[in-house]
This record gives sequence, C-alpha cells and structure tokens, in this order.
Amino acid sequence: MKRYFLLFLLITVCSFPKAQDLPKGMTEAEIIMMENYIFPTTERANNFPPSSSVRAMAEWEEQQAISISWKSYNAVLAEIVRHAQNECRVIINCTDSNSVKNYLISFGIFPNENVEYLIVNTNSVWIRDYGSYSVYKEDVDSLYLIDWVYNRPRPLDDVIPQAHANYLNLPLFAMTQSPYKITHTGGNLMFDGFGTAFSSKLVIDENISFGHDEASIDTIMKQFMGVDRYVKFEVLPHDGIHHIDMHMKLLDEETLLVGYYPEGVSDGPQIEANINYLMNNHLSVFGTPYKIVRIPMLPNQAGNMWPSDGSYYRTYTNGVFVNKSFLYPSYYEKYDTTAYRIYKELLPGYNIVPIHSDPDPISASGAIHCITNNIGVADPIVILHQKLSDTYNQSDDYAVVAMVNHISGIENLTLFYRTDTLESYTAIPMGMTYSGENMWAGYIPAQEAGNSIYYYIEANAVSGKTILRPITAPAGYWKFDILGTPDAIEEFSRGASVHRLYPNPAKAITCVEIEFDKAQNANIYITDMLGKKLEDVHYGEVRQGLQNVFFDASNLTNGIYFVIIETKQGKSVAKFSVSQ
Repeated sequence: MKRYFLLFLLITVCSFPKAQDLPKGMTEAEIIMMENYIFPTTERANNFPPSSSVRAMAEWEEQQAISISWKSYNAVLAEIVRHAQNECRVIINCTDSNSVKNYLISFGIFPNENVEYLIVNTNSVWIRDYGSYSVYKEDVDSLYLIDWVYNRPRPLDDVIPQAHANYLNLPLFAMTQSPYKITHTGGNLMFDGFGTAFSSKLVIDENISFGHDEASIDTIMKQFMGVDRYVKFEVLPHDGIHHIDMHMKLLDEETLLVGYYPEGVSDGPQIEANINYLMNNHLSVFGTPYKIVRIPMLPNQAGNMWPSDGSYYRTYTNGVFVNKSFLYPSYYEKYDTTAYRIYKELLPGYNIVPIHSDPDPISASGAIHCITNNIGVADPIVILHQKLSDTYNQSDDYAVVAMVNHISGIENLTLFYRTDTLESYTAIPMGMTYSGENMWAGYIPAQEAGNSIYYYIEANAVSGKTILRPITAPAGYWKFDILGTPDAIEEFSRGASVHRLYPNPAKAITCVEIEFDKAQNANIYITDMLGKKLEDVHYGEVRQGLQNVFFDASNLTNGIYFVIIETKQGKSVAKFSVSQ
C-alpha cells in the first residue's frame, strides 16, 4: 500500500507542472485522478471521535494564529501577512523561508516576531478547504484540531492538518477512516460557536459514495464537532464549487451577511429561496429569527456580465476574522465603497481591511477566506450574549445577561456602558444569576427617549486571563436606541407598504408581503399594543418591489400586535392579532 501511494504521489505531482496555479475546484486531470485516488493517512491522527463532548469555535472568537500556504497569489498573501501579523501568529507553509521573507520585504512588509515559517510543501493555496478546524473539549477545555477527507486529489494539501498538529503539539481527530469517513471543505462550513453549523447540500452529495445519508453525516458531525443544529442549503446553480463562504458570512451568533443580486439575476433567486428556508425552519441559538443583512454581489467591471454569463464569482462575503481585524476581498471602487461602509457599520471597532482580489485569486473561484485558516487559542473565555434591541422602555433598567465560561472559572464580570461615544464608559459589576450555571447579569440604568446606549462586557477568569466582548471593545461595542413614546407610532407609509399579512389571526409561521419603493435598508420588528418591541423580523438590505418576510407567532400570547417597517423615509405599521 505504501509503495502504491508513493507511486501515485509521484504521478500526481508530475501531472501538475504548474501546481501553483491550481484552481479552487478540480482541474479536468484531477477529476479523472479522483476516480482511483487513495487518500493519504496520517500516522498520529485519532481516527475516532473525541471521548468528551466538543464545541466548534466561531471565527470571531480569539485566535492564536492564522495559517497560509505560500503557493500562489503571493501579492495577496503578502497583504494578509501585513495586517494579520499585528493580531496573532501567522504560520506560513512554505518550502523556502528566505524567499518568502525577501518577497515580503520587497513589498514593504517587515515580518515581526509573530510570523513563523513551517517548512512543508503543498499542492495549492486553498488552505481553508484542506486545513484543520479548531474545537474545544467540554466547551472551554483542551484545544483539538479536526480533519476530514479533502475533496480534491492533492496529497500534499491533504496532510497539512497533521503538519499543523505536530507543529503546535495538538491532538488531531480525523474523519478519514470508516465508519467516520466524511468528505468536507472548510469553505462550505460555518459555525456559530454554540452547536450550529451551516453548509450547502454539497456535503450530502459528496458523501453518498461513502455510504452516508444526511442523518449519518449529522451524527458524525455531532461526534467530532459538537454540531446540534446543522442547516444545509440547496446548492447554487452558478457558483461552481458550491461553498457557502462565496455568498454568505456569519458575523455573530444571530447575524448573517448575505450577498444579493438584482432581482432574477444569476444565483439571486436560489439565494433568496435558501434564506426563506432558513427563516421558516431554523432559529438562532437564542431561539429568535436570524438577522439577515445584505451586501452586493458584483458583475464584471463593464457591468454587463454576471456569474450566470461566465463572469468571475466576485463576492464580498469571502472575508476572514483575525481577532480585531476583518480582511475581505475588494474589486473596484464603484462597489468597494459600499462594501466598506456595510462592514464598518456592522463591525464597529474592527480594523476593516479590503485586499484587492481581481483578477486573482477570484479568477480561480476563491478569495481571502479561501486562502486563510484560523487556529483558536488554547484557553478561551467564551461569552454568549444576545445584544439588546431598540426599545421604547424609559422607566425600567435594561438587563444585560450573558453566559460566560473558562476552564479555571470566572472571577468577575463587568458591564461598561455610555450614551455618547465622546464620553468615557461607566463600569457596573455583573453578578451570577440563579437561572443557570455560568449565567451573569448586570443592569444599565433606564434612559430617556432619543438616547443611544453603547456597551460591552469584560470577563476575568480565575487564572488571570481577561477578554472583552465584543473583542474590539472599548473601541467596538453593542448599541441600542431608546425610541420615542408608543403614541408616536402612527399608521403611515414612507418607503414601504404592507400588501398582505397572513394568516390573520396568526398562530405560527406568518407571512408579511411588503412592497418597497426602492432598494434600501429596513428594520422590521413586532411590538405589542403599548409599543414595546418584542421580536426582530429583519434588519438590513431589502430589494425594490414585493418581497415576503416571515415571523413565528407561536411565541406570542393572544392579543393585538403590530409589525413595524422602518426605513429612512419613515415608518409603516400593520396590525394583526394572535389567537392560539
């Protein structure tokens, strides 16, 4: 078997005279090779699940390192190093560290002590797909790396997870041997950090040959990665590789950034169908609907070709969190300024870094997320908090509740808030609650209408470790507004009108058919008769014309309620009743 593999490896390498130019998907030669390809095995990997429960890291959590493979698109990789080296370790997989150093210096990038060189060869630059993934034993205990069967016949790439495990002295658990053998790619996998995963149904299609159906895939993902809720979307007709990071990005536990096309164009209809499926069938870890925010998908520079016409799959969602920085692809100014504004608004305090990616690497069906791999810290402090929503409440203090955990235990929590970004923060100690283990609460004093509240949480572990959430605090923060009195809510239409709300009376999933006079941002939510905000329905970009939004009325008691649609032009109100 070893001789056969070595022979195959030689044939494979020789078949790629320009291996540095390998695309993200398979070449025609690789498609033929894949039929008889024998996946390499790793000597030190555990080919069985961890014995304890695990939690897959969310990308916005604290990271000890990112890794890149110095194989192609070196100018783009250099820009990643320029910005990432100030945030964490940068592990560069390469065959000649001196040539990499010289290249960086020629770009005016002087590697600091965070830049490390792992001398190892690779077939391609697409480390997101073949790299490992970080999980934690018992939520915050030991860090493990997880590997899977890479869906391309690239043997040098396929063993990089083992090289990283050796280099970092971390256990590697591999879904590479029966009965746990799973084909996957990092570009088709997103986690919220609390048991929810997202993929396209490519993961189902590629594992039929291993004898897996959807249920067995879910079981294995639960065993190796702690997945309790696995959302799988229909594949898109024009994206080629069917990786979800090419058209969506999870920004926190409940906010999903989604690429949008003009109505009826390219993959737009299927993306919208997938989002409708998500909103109708799945809730966030908080038990509330996801907040969908839109960002444009791009045509070619002339503006006359889309991916359905053969244009590159230009996307802004293919970005990567690197601690307090967010790196994402840019293309041309007409659209880049919009993308930058959206990210600045959604990620306050982050260093927002556009990296030019046209024509490369986007010509090969990948961008910044595709050529980076994140590795979590060894001892995370995990903070789960659902940020407070805008409210009409001007009399009762605002409860800030968080679940916080660290392997050594939590010494104390502090809530910081202010009502003016030019003011200093006020500190309020948080206390343990009786509602459950690791739950803490603090209270922001009630404020008058018209105020905005900016706040963050600081957690101190018994070990002395400290972390802030959002990770960018105090420059970054969560924000909510104190709205006017309920009497200010009037039924008038500015920018949007409700055509239908059904069923009415409502008792479960309810559809609101809204017509918008133009593409714009809208905030759609539900209030009771006193104007108290009860539930967010949608926040972000909406298209011109008719579209449907959905909410679940099963959580509401019998009575009269209002759907509020806010745009910059004004507010529309639709009344409905609930009868359970």
